[in-house]
Amino acid sequence: QVQLQESGPGLVKPSQTLTLTCTVSGGSITTNYYSWNWIRQPPGKGLEWMGAATYSGSTYYSSSLKSRTSISRDTSKNQFTLQLSSVTPEDTAVYYCARLSGSYYYTDYYGMDYWGKGTLVTVSS
Repeated sequence: QVQLQESGPGLVKPSQTLTLTCTVSGGSITTNYYSWNWIRQPPGKGLEWMGAATYSGSTYYSSSLKSRTSISRDTSKNQFTLQLSSVTPEDTAVYYCARLSGSYYYTDYYGMDYWGKGTLVTVSS
């Protein structure tokens, strides 16, 4: 069974860069044809897809966040990492990592078969 676990700080100050890591077990992040995604949910709001890294290392981002979002991967550790720069209180959210098969579009959350439990990140001074 595939398991995903988010890790990183629970509190970040405005203007800083948020870095979160997703550690994957039970499956390789290089396996065809999956992509590895970051999704967030601000309090009281819906899910927002942020971006993804594919099994081959290609990256894709939400247009609204692309300017300050970077996703990278470390295949030796079976991990992928989210960096969100210049954070504001509006970036406060529960952040999830999830696996998506190649049969779905990135915003098709029903195609994400494995999710981490999420980690709450609060942006506050």
